[in-house]
Amino acid sequence: MELQGYSVDGGTRISVRMDKGVITNCLELEARQDDRYVSPGFVDIQVNGYKGIDYSSEAFTSGQLATMVRYLAAAGVTRHLPTITTAPQERILGFIEKIKQARAGNALLSHAVPGIHIEGPYISREDGPRGTHDAAFVRNPDLREFHEWYEACDGLLKIVTLAPELPGAMEFIKAVSALGVVVAIGHTAASRETILEAIDAGASLSTHLGNGSAAKLPRLRNFLWPQLASDALSASIISDGHHLPPELVVVLSRTKGLDNLILVSDVAPLGGYPKGNYAWGNVSVAVFEDGHIGLPGTEILAGAAHLLDWDIPHFMRYTKVSLEKAICLCTDNPAKLIQLEHPTCAFIAGAPADVVQFGYDGQGDCLRIMQTVINGEVIYSQA
Repeated sequence: MELQGYSVDGGTRISVRMDKGVITNCLELEARQDDRYVSPGFVDIQVNGYKGIDYSSEAFTSGQLATMVRYLAAAGVTRHLPTITTAPQERILGFIEKIKQARAGNALLSHAVPGIHIEGPYISREDGPRGTHDAAFVRNPDLREFHEWYEACDGLLKIVTLAPELPGAMEFIKAVSALGVVVAIGHTAASRETILEAIDAGASLSTHLGNGSAAKLPRLRNFLWPQLASDALSASIISDGHHLPPELVVVLSRTKGLDNLILVSDVAPLGGYPKGNYAWGNVSVAVFEDGHIGLPGTEILAGAAHLLDWDIPHFMRYTKVSLEKAICLCTDNPAKLIQLEHPTCAFIAGAPADVVQFGYDGQGDCLRIMQTVINGEVIYSQA
């Protein structure tokens, strides 16, 4: 099997050849007029659900995981972390079990879903920072609960997002990061001092920085500045045009540096739905005319409606960075963060055959995905 197109990392027209789930070689081809690109598959470390599938719902079934992998493949995503939001302990453990059941004996799903991200339940109880997480299940960090997740996951637990101002958070951060699990700061109303203490304790990621926040913050001493300034923290951001204004995307890219920035979709179960009012668990949310999802009558967002094929060109438009550099924010950078087996996401012999072919003219809102190969299998092909 092979995919041809211009390489995103240099503009050379290439053929990426694959066999038995791995890349065998990459050959340079003669240049010709062609609007196709080939890239390593995209890695999304924050996926809550899509088109009605909800990773945090009791209605989620292990059989839906394959459907989700195919939905995401249509956007060029070859690997993702299912993200469960604030929920009772038994539901979190049930979710973990369903993911494990779906992956068991299935080489494609085991590859496409290399881990789990648990966002909450240890987050701020305040309106605004809490976002649309269900307040009934918000609670303080509990290492006993965490160890139940950790043992149930059998190595799949990659990221835990929490608010560091909660009682017991610093002990939690130290213990969890020592096990190699990424501890992320998010959905927080912490003081500057608390953020700095959390970084010293081992926090290494800011989850969707700039979101999950109160509408108004102290001008100078707030939780954003120390996260922006810290070289010890990578940051994930949502560059869909709704979660962050273009100017803030530019500031984030300059302050964090492109090597420390990760594009995530944060896509929600209502992503892909038409305009209207819906229920997300116990919370009433709306899909608006402009495509964003939020709480009716407020400025509070409720996850995202778009995937990485939308976010990449918007990030490029705002920051003026090249396609090559933008692609790294959802390939190399997340792969390194969660310690995938080939963190460089390069077309080298023996690397996983995760390849996306797409068209992009530099003008549209979205990449035009043509084919997506996951672990050597064509999962999406443009009709």
